[in-house]
Amino acid sequence: MDEHPVREALLELLRTRDELTSTEAARELGGNTGVYSFHLRKLAEQGLVEDVPGTSGRARPWRLAKGGPTAELGELNRRLEDESYQRWRDNRAQAPVAWRKDEAFSEIVYLTPEEMAAMGDAIRSVIALFRHRETVPAARPADAAPVAVVARLFPMLDPD
Repeated sequence: MDEHPVREALLELLRTRDELTSTEAARELGGNTGVYSFHLRKLAEQGLVEDVPGTSGRARPWRLAKGGPTAELGELNRRLEDESYQRWRDNRAQAPVAWRKDEAFSEIVYLTPEEMAAMGDAIRSVIALFRHRETVPAARPADAAPVAVVARLFPMLDPD
């Protein structure tokens, strides 16, 4: 499993739509289309994405591979998130003072399926404002550091 940040960003985008071109990725994530085209091809080599059948030309659309390991990827990401958060909690006292506070929160709210989708879109939109800093280091403020952003929206199922 590849954990390259550009590839992770592309997979995250593809989880929210049916297909994606490198031009659309560059517009949404920042950077140039060549970077995204390269990484989409690498994801295809790993069996995670595939060409959209019946399309041709320069605007090459991609989609998540049918039967691909998306469930395994999601589980891996959740484990990495949990491990990273535990490491943060265990070592917070060694962090610079300005970085010792985290912004973890959890809420239960009542939403319709449409509202839940809209909330997910809003969260992704805020994240997108900063995502270009991953691939464009010059865009990072001098005191910026990597920060994990984790949001899980899911319906609370009745235990019965």
